[in-house]
Amino acid sequence: MTDGDVMGGTEPLDAMFLETVRGTGASMGALYLLGPDDRMLRLAILSGVPAEFVAPWKVVAPGAPIPVADAVREDRLVWVGGPEDMTRDYPRAAVAVPYRFALAAAPVATTRPWGALLLLWPGTHPPNITPRQRDHIVSRCRHLAHLLEDAAHEGRPATPPDRPRELVVEAGSSAKPQSASAAVDFAERLPGGCVALDLEGRVTFVSDGAVDLLGRSADQLLGTRPWQALPWLDDPVYEDRYRAAVVSRQPVSYTVCRPPDRWLDFRLYPDASGISARITPAGVGPRPSRAPAPETTGTPTPARAGQLYQLMHLAAALTETVGVRDVADLVADQIMPAFGAEGLVLYVADANRLRVIGHRGYDRAVLERLEGTPVDTSAIPDTQVFRSGTPAFFSSPEELEHDYPGVPQATGKRAWAFLPLMISGQPVGCCVLSYDRPHTFTAQERAVLTSLAGLIAHALDRARLYDAKHQLAQGLQQALLPHTLPVVPGLRVAARYLPATRGMDIGGDFYDLVRLTSTTAAAVIGDVQGHTVAAAALMGQVRTAIHAHATVGVPPDLVLSRTNRLLADLDPGLFTSCLYAHLDLARHRVSISSAGHPPPLLRRPDGRTRLLDVPPGLLLGIDPDATYPVVDAALPPEATLVLYTDGLVETPDTDMEQGACDLARHLDLAADRDPERLLDAVIHDIRPARQRTDDIAVLLLQATSHPE
Repeated sequence: MTDGDVMGGTEPLDAMFLETVRGTGASMGALYLLGPDDRMLRLAILSGVPAEFVAPWKVVAPGAPIPVADAVREDRLVWVGGPEDMTRDYPRAAVAVPYRFALAAAPVATTRPWGALLLLWPGTHPPNITPRQRDHIVSRCRHLAHLLEDAAHEGRPATPPDRPRELVVEAGSSAKPQSASAAVDFAERLPGGCVALDLEGRVTFVSDGAVDLLGRSADQLLGTRPWQALPWLDDPVYEDRYRAAVVSRQPVSYTVCRPPDRWLDFRLYPDASGISARITPAGVGPRPSRAPAPETTGTPTPARAGQLYQLMHLAAALTETVGVRDVADLVADQIMPAFGAEGLVLYVADANRLRVIGHRGYDRAVLERLEGTPVDTSAIPDTQVFRSGTPAFFSSPEELEHDYPGVPQATGKRAWAFLPLMISGQPVGCCVLSYDRPHTFTAQERAVLTSLAGLIAHALDRARLYDAKHQLAQGLQQALLPHTLPVVPGLRVAARYLPATRGMDIGGDFYDLVRLTSTTAAAVIGDVQGHTVAAAALMGQVRTAIHAHATVGVPPDLVLSRTNRLLADLDPGLFTSCLYAHLDLARHRVSISSAGHPPPLLRRPDGRTRLLDVPPGLLLGIDPDATYPVVDAALPPEATLVLYTDGLVETPDTDMEQGACDLARHLDLAADRDPERLLDAVIHDIRPARQRTDDIAVLLLQATSHPE
């Protein structure tokens, strides 16, 4: 595929994109398209900044914490009014672009998502978006989406290119051709020197005065980047000032020492077409520390500012990973595309063998051959790098064959980076990046990849520890919750337990159903304080105690009182809420007692739902002499009793009472009477978010004619 093959006939899409950028007054625009498998957002079209500026975001996972991903995932326009908003809402991205600008990201969608549009405005833009601007952006995105949809219907589906198409938004100008020489004369008459740069940072014009001040001829400067042509400008600090000017579209100034002791003031004036730079003498001799001169001899070439920001961005991303799968996905989805790699194998050491925990770009047969390689194998670079702790880079198959004669090369790859994953000097794994074509690894690229390998190793070490704890916790949780619920004639039952999506994926929420006689049953739901293994263990004790007391046949208040005394004697340091319901299916009645638990809901046969007024007693485990009132209510056939924990109805911005009312309203509106489908619909409506800060337990009990 060529860079231009975004879709068959790119002109309409290009024209609509440029019209959108120009019409919104944005200084930069980017169009992301979903790939064929709809897994990743890929940058397809770009204008206003060089492609290297957006290298960390050429490929974006839909779940990534950045504006374009949020726009697609949540199907809404995301507005970031300035650096304060960016730091607060998207700290990882703020690290990589610490400049002043305003940003809008909007979904490009019809009945299905096609991608997202990203627009940037200069730092002078007001921090708030107007309703008219918002409507205009949404309308433009709708037009882009219809273009993509029409192309797909015509057999020309949009396919993200390997590299983004870079387009130029033409700015209107009243300049006449004959005025070019007058402009040059104007620049030459100004004191000091003048230099023009394009948005890529390359010199497009240099005055005679600038030639004298910079100490290079025009031929040596034209077409180059200043920090490449002038060693004393080869410092990330100065490149960063250029990047700040391009992104923020605001003037930038700084002072630089031209060796040995000549100081120059640089002032950069950006617009949509490039940067005009004024250079003026600033004196000779010592200079205050506001602009220290970088060393230019005897030191390695410093990393580019963009590479440093990219490294910081990826480091921040690695700190957010939780499990081993998260680390593997992040390496594949962000680090691979950031360095242009087409293949990945991520190993960890296990029982003196290398186990593959993540991969991209390799077929199953190759992975089966690599899986389980003994670490003492010396004939292949994977194990050699693992044992030595020294990275290895091969720019071509010939280089690999030279160092490892006879090594199998059946993968079709043409260049490799083998990176050891080390923790405190000890190897824990190996990361292999590969390329489909020969690839020369520069010294800077090797340094950045080596640094990243250390960050990957630490993230992987944390992730493996988390996964081990998670497996232990999950096993304990599953062992303590009922595997199945008993069949009770005259009762249809549905139950769910949903763990929190953060932390140990374990909690103290529990439920149970106990068949007492042929016409009676006991239902219980509770919540032990905390999300720890201790909370889960106490949950098991509470559930066992309640089950034992219930089978004796005592009423609800005594079940809770006796369980409360047991917990007070055990003194576990954790409190428990609990609700116990005794169901008499022959008389169609229910008796309920509560120990500080959210009140149940009763959905009547006609669909109307109300909260049952159950006085909440003290939480279990506080006062051994606490008493628990009993409330009696009718439970006619086709009525549904809903027991739940606070995770279903309480959020950081919604109190429990309001959440319970919302739950009742959803039950009112639900058309389905089947308990399983009703429960799924309610949970989806009440908790559609992908992130849950608390675990959830729900138990639905629907009376039927006895026996069913």
